[in-house]
Amino acid sequence: MQDSFLEYAYSVIYARALPDARDGLKPVQRRILFQMDQMGLRPDRGHVKSARVVGEVMGKLHPHGDSPIYDAMVRMAQPFSLRVPLVDGHGNFGSLDNGPAASRYTEARLAPPALLMTAGIDEDVVDMVPNYDNQFQQPSVLPSAMPNLLVNGASGIAVGMATNMAPHNLVEVVAAARHLIEDPAADLETLMRFVPGPDLPGGGKIIGLDGIKEAYATGRGMFRTRATTRIENLTARKKGIVVTELPYLVGPEKAKSKIVDAVKAKKVQGVADVIDLSDRNNGTRLVVEVKTGFNPEAVLEQLFRYTPLEDSFGINNVALVDGQPRTLGLRELLQVYIAHRLQVVRRRTEHRLGKRRARLHLVEGLLVAIADIDEVIAVIRSSDDAAAARDRLETVFDLSRPQAEYILELQLRRLTKFSTIELEGERTSLLEQIAELERILGTGEGDDSVLREVVSDELAQVAATHGTPRRTVLLASGGGTVSAQPASRRVGGTAVPLEVPDTPCHVMLSVTGLLARTSGETAPVRTGSRAAHDALRSVTATTARATIGAVTSTGRIVELSVLDVPTLPATDAAPSLAGGVPVSELLVLERDERVVAVTAIDADAPVLAIATAMGSIKRVAPSDRPVRGEAWECVSLRPGDTVVGAAPAQDDDELVLVTSAAQLLRFPAATVRPQGRSAGGMAGVRIDTGDEVIHLGVIAPGRVEDAVVVTVAGSRDALPGTETGSAKVTPFAVYPAKGRATGGVRAQRFVRGEDALTLAWVGSWTPRAVAASGAPVDLPDLDDRRDGSGRALPLPILGIG
Repeated sequence: MQDSFLEYAYSVIYARALPDARDGLKPVQRRILFQMDQMGLRPDRGHVKSARVVGEVMGKLHPHGDSPIYDAMVRMAQPFSLRVPLVDGHGNFGSLDNGPAASRYTEARLAPPALLMTAGIDEDVVDMVPNYDNQFQQPSVLPSAMPNLLVNGASGIAVGMATNMAPHNLVEVVAAARHLIEDPAADLETLMRFVPGPDLPGGGKIIGLDGIKEAYATGRGMFRTRATTRIENLTARKKGIVVTELPYLVGPEKAKSKIVDAVKAKKVQGVADVIDLSDRNNGTRLVVEVKTGFNPEAVLEQLFRYTPLEDSFGINNVALVDGQPRTLGLRELLQVYIAHRLQVVRRRTEHRLGKRRARLHLVEGLLVAIADIDEVIAVIRSSDDAAAARDRLETVFDLSRPQAEYILELQLRRLTKFSTIELEGERTSLLEQIAELERILGTGEGDDSVLREVVSDELAQVAATHGTPRRTVLLASGGGTVSAQPASRRVGGTAVPLEVPDTPCHVMLSVTGLLARTSGETAPVRTGSRAAHDALRSVTATTARATIGAVTSTGRIVELSVLDVPTLPATDAAPSLAGGVPVSELLVLERDERVVAVTAIDADAPVLAIATAMGSIKRVAPSDRPVRGEAWECVSLRPGDTVVGAAPAQDDDELVLVTSAAQLLRFPAATVRPQGRSAGGMAGVRIDTGDEVIHLGVIAPGRVEDAVVVTVAGSRDALPGTETGSAKVTPFAVYPAKGRATGGVRAQRFVRGEDALTLAWVGSWTPRAVAASGAPVDLPDLDDRRDGSGRALPLPILGIG
């Protein structure tokens, strides 16, 4: 039993499971490539049934079943298994999650790089050995003009040992091999400048290089592979983690299944859904939806820890060297391959040299015969048989037997003058080729500098023809590990909470209808910046996990989670809401309903002033909300009335109403007592039939001297956004205060073609006007005339903030 077991173990190690360090192939792979080459299945020929290839290999070379042969051929055709596939498959050759179709349904031929593996095999470059029944010859190793073992890696389990080698980039491996050819004493550190690490077929990232360096030095090591991910806004409310590259040999379906299992086991928190959008045309795309309120970066770190989005790869470089299994480092692997290529090129050169010397010998004999062809013919005609003629030619013309036999087989058409010129040219060419081949072989023992140069140049050509850019990113460090605290992770030494913290922020509503929020307790700067989308209609201070209210034109307050509002980076300049989202994507609004302001609705929220188009004014506490419901009425409107503005107003503030008739009324907020939700308010400003209130402003005490009034006049009949109109900017202080429910004072004189104010704005900061596109519109300079006319605008104005 001991003898039988050892014999079996040796058979598995040598003839089945371990690759040869020279060509990087197991016996079954070698036999497949050789037989496909013998069948003429080259890249410029058509595909043939895979079952035919399997049958030829099984019947002639491989004494095993068809399943392992087909499995080996499938692996060599899969671009996600091999860095440089050797078989060009046609049909379903499987995926990372599913197996291939049966061999009767698929077709195959050699891929262009496979020709490098068998190139020159008919030039006595490798030893041929009998097949299992001594009827056919097969190569003991392939010439392998490509460093296949390092480029495509290998895996196999033998008896008492196993191999697991990572793929590498062809261009990098060739560069290292060429450097080692030029400098055989190069150390590992120098070689790693050319081969910094594996290059996996599916891309991804390799985290940590210490294990790789250990493997290159000793043949054993480990590294971590990580998926390539990015965080995207899936919708206005949701963020997601999009996976575009997975670790080596990890499929999307497997990754999705493991993520779902981790979520169910409560190892991963904050995942709402996992969607696999991968296909053959667009590649890998796995979308992990993140729950609202969770930090996507922290969720991603959990996924790396508990799912195959981060995986480990153990390197065990075991390969056959001279028939014995050895564990090899990077330098040893390159040395074995270079020695093999030197031997192959030497044997190829010797074979070609012998062929050319033999041909030169025959050409010289022909030239002798043609020079005295009449006597040659006479000798042949006077001979009794071919053997006698051959012997007499050797004696008379001092020819060798091959030369004499070749002359006897000479065709009469070769006896022309042109043939003589051809033979002389061929002799010159042969002499040059022989001299070059002898130069490659060298003149003495150890003189192989030219041979090494030839091998190096051929490798450079291989890299130039078949090389591709690196796919896998190498990272010296993972950037952080999960913190001991369950609700956070640590990145670069800073703890990042799993859930978004309830930090202070400001929610902003622009005049173009965009919502966004900024972090920090400092209110956003309002200034006349030239950036687009930075005219603010309303701003409210809140916290990241709070709920605020959106005041609409129909008199409702609709709840809005601050977490759903996208965050803009903190800046000292005027905020640009180009990164915001339209209000309609965050709130369900009725037809023709629009948001006029945002406000806090917690217990500490300030009293809110609300103005309607028909001249009513109301103050209400936003915290006065129903027990249930995400929207409620904040003012009872008369038929046809709408809310035109809302803003926080304390008792010592001043309220300002501007009408379409160019009347402005300012009065103390204390004259409007707070009312309940269902109240309709009280009279604010007196207006005539056909006029309406177009703006509500709130001026804090002490800011009267800083405040300005902007009015824009135009025609009532003009379509919105089509008329430029005229604008006037006036100090607020020139407008006298009047009692509530009065008509106010005139704010702008109309000129010809103008009969109404289309826009108005009152505030204590530099006004900012924008067009419908969000582009800024220049306003005229300050005008101290209270009832003066305006100046023409260059563009129609959508809003002022």
